[in-house]
Amino acid sequence: MKATIERATLLRCLSHVQSVVERRNTIPILSNVLIDADAGGGVKVMATDLDLQVVETMTAASVESAGAITVSAHLLFDIARKLPDGSQVSLETADNRMVVKAGRSRFQLPTLPRDDFPVIVEGELPTSFELPARELAEMIDRTRFAISTEETRYYLNGIFLHVSDEARPVLKAAATDGHRLARYTLDRPEGAEGMPDVIVPRKAVGELRKLLEEALDSNVQIDLSASKIRFALGGEGGVVLTSKLIDGTFPDYSRVIPTGNDKLLRLDPKAFFQGVDRVATIATEKTRAVKMGLDEDKVTLSVTSPDNGTAAEEIAAEYKSEGFEIGFNANYLKDILGQIDSDTVELHLADAGAPTLIRRDENSPALYVLMPMRV
Repeated sequence: MKATIERATLLRCLSHVQSVVERRNTIPILSNVLIDADAGGGVKVMATDLDLQVVETMTAASVESAGAITVSAHLLFDIARKLPDGSQVSLETADNRMVVKAGRSRFQLPTLPRDDFPVIVEGELPTSFELPARELAEMIDRTRFAISTEETRYYLNGIFLHVSDEARPVLKAAATDGHRLARYTLDRPEGAEGMPDVIVPRKAVGELRKLLEEALDSNVQIDLSASKIRFALGGEGGVVLTSKLIDGTFPDYSRVIPTGNDKLLRLDPKAFFQGVDRVATIATEKTRAVKMGLDEDKVTLSVTSPDNGTAAEEIAAEYKSEGFEIGFNANYLKDILGQIDSDTVELHLADAGAPTLIRRDENSPALYVLMPMRV
């Protein structure tokens, strides 16, 4: 194989695929990327960790001889990063080595044969639909902070996607770690009817979100079955991310979304966030709880720490129900408030022990549920 590629093109492509590759691998070939040059001038680059696979096709300045080889992903990426701007990078293979040349620099890297490189077999992907990249990015941003990191309940380690027919057919994304729940709803895209319920793993969600950043004005083609999902960005010659899905059953989260919370608190999410952030300064690992005292048209936030003393702050709010006190984990509350980009946020409360519903307003596509803490 011998191909010459513009440095900027090579670097952009490697930056997309190399982050899939784990830094430590027991299987040497999983540290490598597969580079496959064809006579037509296209160079395909592929990386995998056996659960997730990213393939991107770039256009080479020239391909003198077609061929395929695998080489260390992080090494090639680091070399490409340090090469001078605007340089032409020549990749040539000979005697189990890849020679990388640019200007006066020359590197010889060890390679492994392409036949040993594992490829995820997609099989049939019967459900197929498109979503605007911006909408998919918004859906990920509004839910992924609530993905659980606990390995024991592995079925919570991702975003749950499912369709349902309510007043209108919708596609919903949900994530929860048992303490908080985030749900995002959008109109069901054409082709998504009858789609199986799937859980997209945390790592796949993270990699997809990075790729979306550069394709926000395009559409994403999504194909899935009950065990695999594929996202194609940027059309022909773009990036294709394929992931295995989490094999498990996501709990029926709709049961924890409160419907009878009759106490409504409205306030400015930014002022609320900053107030919580300030009083939580003195909170320690043990006392992450911030106490909210609700009275007519005001909220008093307070934190008491045996080591660091006490803090309190009053915030103006719209509240007409009877006064009471409730406690929340300060970080969880800030995570949710950080998602709300409007002038008001609604908190629907019941009592000190019941889950609280948080949203921008009743027309908001995003909805959050937060469990209280004892304070």
